[in-house]
Amino acid sequence: MSNRRRWEIDALRGLMLMLMTLTHLPTRLSEPFGQPFGLVSAAEGFVLLSGYMAGLVYGRAAVEKGVAAMRRAFSRRAHVVYLCHAALLLFLFTVIALIGIRVDEPAVKNLMAYYLQHPLDALVGGLILIYQPPLLDILPMYVIFMLVSPWALVLALRAGWAPVMAASLAVWLLAQFGLAQWLYEAVAAATPLPVPYAQTGSFHVLAWQFLWMMGLWMGASRHEPEPAPFTFPNSAVAIAAVAALVCFVWRHAVGQVPFPGNATLNLLFDKWHLGPLRLLNLMALMVLVIRFGPWLASHLPRLRFLETLGAASLAVFCAHLVVVLLTLSLFGAQQDRAWSVDVPLLAVALSSLYAAGWLTLWLEQQPPGRLARFFSGWLRQKPTGQ
Repeated sequence: MSNRRRWEIDALRGLMLMLMTLTHLPTRLSEPFGQPFGLVSAAEGFVLLSGYMAGLVYGRAAVEKGVAAMRRAFSRRAHVVYLCHAALLLFLFTVIALIGIRVDEPAVKNLMAYYLQHPLDALVGGLILIYQPPLLDILPMYVIFMLVSPWALVLALRAGWAPVMAASLAVWLLAQFGLAQWLYEAVAAATPLPVPYAQTGSFHVLAWQFLWMMGLWMGASRHEPEPAPFTFPNSAVAIAAVAALVCFVWRHAVGQVPFPGNATLNLLFDKWHLGPLRLLNLMALMVLVIRFGPWLASHLPRLRFLETLGAASLAVFCAHLVVVLLTLSLFGAQQDRAWSVDVPLLAVALSSLYAAGWLTLWLEQQPPGRLARFFSGWLRQKPTGQ
């Protein structure tokens, strides 16, 4: 397989990142761009696509360089993601905490309430991926996925993907019935774990791992000697189209909460547990993208802005969190400001994301040692006039 980038995958990931930014940034666009394609959010698509790219890239490493090289590559990436999470956590606990307290902004104080009450426990718990404040609970999930993926790939190479996906599906099913809380209570009973269960993150990793594993399988399967194409019978495509259309109309007619006032039924579409109907909605959209995506990619103009965001997804994701946290600390969480404030805010946010992506890709293209030589030479230069 060629080492060229899959620009269409980068564009899709860039779209997911832009939608996440528009959703998290407190503006008038937050509500309409939240779950715009149905009762499913950009996060699900981003995790699935990230798993696919991981399977594509690290699956190639396993085939061409061996399992040991694949393990090292996953470990390096997990280390980078962890460092990004630690940096964002310290940014939240220092810069954002200082601004939020000085401005007395309730949105920020509520977001980090546990840290303000128990700073040491929060710091230690955050660095060991147990305490996960809102918005900072996605990268810890990625670290876990990166550490587990080599074992899944090795098992798949030896026994096929059927047992891997069956186990993943079983874990997702158990997660719907409280497996995560049961495991937390078991650990809390055996150890002095100070972080409450409610502060361990909104995303239930045991449920969301199914999306990652599905993407990992789809990406890694492209390196099989004769990979089966991703095709679906016309009847399946028709059913997916009907399901996607129903959920799309439902979301925009009723709102992001499918069953207002009925908490039990809303669990079927629950985001944090990745409820069964939400998963079906995502699968319907996936079938349609696989079926019609190639045609669209060949007929629509390439959106370089989105490709840049997707190609440098980790840096762009971190930049989006920095922008969102700064906005919350300075402007609060209200979404009814004047357009004269929201438009410049959105422009600065999206420009920041593109700048982070462009700079990351530019740095990656520089020859080894060139930047070090440039900065050392620049530091040796005398100021003008001396």
